[in-house]
Amino acid sequence: MDIPPSRPTSSLDARASAVLREIVEQYVETGEPVGSRTLSRRLPMGLSPATIRNVMSDLTDAGLLFAPHTSAGRLPTDLGLRLFVDGLLQFGELTETERESISAKLALSGRSMEDTLTEASAMLSGLSAAAGMVLAPKSEGPLRHIEFVPLGPGRALVILVNAEGHVENRVIAIPPGMPPSSLQQASNYLNSRLTNRALPELRQIVSTEIAENRTELDALSEKIVEAGLATWTSEGRGGSLIVRGQARLLADITQIERLSAIQNLFERLETQETMLRLLELAEGSEGVRIYIGAESSLFGTSGVSMVVAPARNAANRIVGAIGVIGPTRINYGRIIPVVDYTARVIGRLLG
Repeated sequence: MDIPPSRPTSSLDARASAVLREIVEQYVETGEPVGSRTLSRRLPMGLSPATIRNVMSDLTDAGLLFAPHTSAGRLPTDLGLRLFVDGLLQFGELTETERESISAKLALSGRSMEDTLTEASAMLSGLSAAAGMVLAPKSEGPLRHIEFVPLGPGRALVILVNAEGHVENRVIAIPPGMPPSSLQQASNYLNSRLTNRALPELRQIVSTEIAENRTELDALSEKIVEAGLATWTSEGRGGSLIVRGQARLLADITQIERLSAIQNLFERLETQETMLRLLELAEGSEGVRIYIGAESSLFGTSGVSMVVAPARNAANRIVGAIGVIGPTRINYGRIIPVVDYTARVIGRLLG
């Protein structure tokens, strides 16, 4: 994992490090400000409340703590959380049983890749008590099969199977009253031109043939072919961004301005730009990275943290990104190894 080992920070002495660590750990557990009397009972160093107050004052002056409203207690700032994560965080490894459980939940047997990624996102949300997200770029490899299946008036399911047998599904709009024969004609036409071609090459061939009237497709079937291919080959590198557990981000919100920030976060999660930025963040890391508040430049939202890791295949090529978005009081020590291992499993599946 791309996380430094737990150690005293160079800018803090032992007492200040202990106080900061305890305040952050209490904040993660309860979300409440921590006072000097509570710290004097919990710290093993035998410090008096007066001494602790002096240390807390110094940490506040350094921008690592702040006093919410008129409370006598302190909470960590984003800078304090960053110092904690970089130098004071203690995180454990997953047990073999936990690893086996994650691998079993993400097994591909009997379901599509999209279903597996949805399961991964929901699993991350459940394990972290935050929002889980999984990003899988579009497959650039050769295809094995494409099929159009009618779903009802005005809708059809496009099924794409790649050379590794991974299945992706998309729903597209079709003209009302389209006969099943037009969908079958579109399927037959595309499959006759696959021959281990990747999607960009297939679309180029099909576009040329349609433009030169070199197909035997009727007008309706041509529309279906173009709509089906456009579903996967629209501009941008991103493929599927699946987010589950967004409601968990609303759990601790009591201020209107924070609610507005979270609503903006939800909107940005739906955009192509977000998928591109997630891949860029993953590509800049060998392992798990933690972004606190506006550090990632992805959301620009204070009070929110993101833990993200690249999913790499056997050739060490990035094939996706795995992450968790939650309040800054997420349990970093627990979430980091979960995200790290899940990214490794997803990397193997997508690879």
